[in-house]
Amino acid sequence: MKSNLKAFCMVAAACLGSTSQIVHATDVFRLEGYGPISRAMGGAATAFDVGAAGMMSNPATLSLMAPGSELHLGLDVISTDINAKNQATGENAVSDNHSNNRGPYLAPEAAYTHRNGALAIGVGAFAQGGLGTEYGKSSFLSRATGGLNTGLENSSRLLILNIPFAASYQVNDKLTVGGSIDAMWQGLNLNLLLGADQVGSLIGSGRVNGSLVPVLGGLPDLRGAHFSLTKNQFLGSGVETWGFGGRIGMTYKMSNDTILGADYAMESQMNDMEGRAILTAIDGIAGQIPLDGKIKLRNFQMPAKLDLGLSHRVNDQWMVAVDVSQVFWKHAMKDINVGFVSDGGGNLDILLPQNYKNQTILSVGVAYQTGDWTLRGGARIATQSVSSDTLFAVIPATPTKHISAGFSYAFSKENRVDFAYSHAFKESMGNTSLPNTSAPIQVSNSENNMTVAYTHSF
Repeated sequence: MKSNLKAFCMVAAACLGSTSQIVHATDVFRLEGYGPISRAMGGAATAFDVGAAGMMSNPATLSLMAPGSELHLGLDVISTDINAKNQATGENAVSDNHSNNRGPYLAPEAAYTHRNGALAIGVGAFAQGGLGTEYGKSSFLSRATGGLNTGLENSSRLLILNIPFAASYQVNDKLTVGGSIDAMWQGLNLNLLLGADQVGSLIGSGRVNGSLVPVLGGLPDLRGAHFSLTKNQFLGSGVETWGFGGRIGMTYKMSNDTILGADYAMESQMNDMEGRAILTAIDGIAGQIPLDGKIKLRNFQMPAKLDLGLSHRVNDQWMVAVDVSQVFWKHAMKDINVGFVSDGGGNLDILLPQNYKNQTILSVGVAYQTGDWTLRGGARIATQSVSSDTLFAVIPATPTKHISAGFSYAFSKENRVDFAYSHAFKESMGNTSLPNTSAPIQVSNSENNMTVAYTHSF
C-alpha cells in the first residue's frame, strides 16, 4: 500500500500544477458534480456509490465501494459561451481566448481508495470549481467614464482545489458514517476596470477608504481605476492562498434496494489571498498613472453545504437517485474585500458588494446497466444565488439548469472507463445599478462540460 500511496502523491502534485488552467463552475463557483458517475446523473451523489469522487460529496459512500484498492484518474473539459451586452448601445463583449491561460478549461483529478472490512479510506486531488472570463482590452468594458478607451483588460480566473483525506466506517449492516479533512488551495487572476461613477458610488456608500482616496480625488479629470492582479501564464495566479475544509456524512440502508444519505460540508477556512497588483488611475488629462503594490483579498471563502439524498434500485438493471442540497452562499459571499498597499506609500481598502443568496439545488439521475455497460442520465435545477443589482460582467456565475448523460464501460473486472457530458442552459441576467457596473449590462452564460475517468481496481 505504501508504494501505491507514493505513486498517488506524485500524480496529485502534478494535478496541483495542471489544474491552474482553471475550470468554470456552474453552481456559482462550484462544479455541478464530481467525477463522471455523479456528473452524468445530474450531480446526485449522496446515497449511492460514485467511486473515489464520493470523498468530495459524501465520504460515507466510500463504504459502498467493492473491497480492495482503486486508482482513479480523470479529466474535466469545460467550454463556456459568455456574452456581456451593453443595453444602452447594443455592443457585445464576448469572453474568448484573448490570452494563453483561458479556455477551453481543463481540470485533472486523481484519487486512491482502499476498503478493508468495515473501514474505507481515500485521498484525492479534485478541482472544486472556479470561474473564468476573458473580454480582452477593446470592448465597452474597457472604456472609462466619458467613453475614454483605456486599452486595459477585463478578465477573471478563479480556481479552488481540494485535496481530501477521507475515511468511512460501516457501523453495522445498515449504517455507515464518514468524514474528510481537506487541504484547500485557491488562486485568482483578475483584471477589472471601475469607472469614475463606480468609484464615486463606492466612496459615497462608505465602501472605500484609505490614504489613496484623496490622491485619486485630487486628479484633475478622474475617469476610472483599474486593478490588475494577474499572471498571464499557462500556470500561476496573481493572488493565492491555502486553507482547509471538511465534511461529514452518513448512509443508511432502509432496505436491500433503498439507501438514504446525508452529508454536511463546512464553510472553508482560507487565509487571505495575497500577491502583487497594479492599480492604474485613469485621468482624462494626466493619462494613466500606474501604482505597483501588494494586494489582499480578505476572507474569500467557499460556502457550507447540506445534502440529503435517496437512491433506489428498481431491479438488477435500473437505479434512480435524488439529491436535495442547500448551499449557504449568503454567509460566505457578502462582499469582495480588497486591500491594496502601494510600494510608494498609501493604501486603499474596497468592499465590492455581492450579497449572494442561499441556493437550493435538486438533482435527479437514473442509471441502466446492461452487460459491461452502464448508461446514465440526469437533470439539475437550482435557485439563483447571484443578485442582479450586484452582478459583475467578469463574475457571471449565473447558470442554474443542467441536463446530463454518460456511461461506464468495464473492459474487465479490474479496469473501467467512465464518461459524462452536461449542458448548462443559457442564463441571462441584467444589471443597471452602480457600483458594480457603469453601463447597463445583460450577461448571458451557457456551458458544455465533459469529464472522463479511468479506474483500476486491484
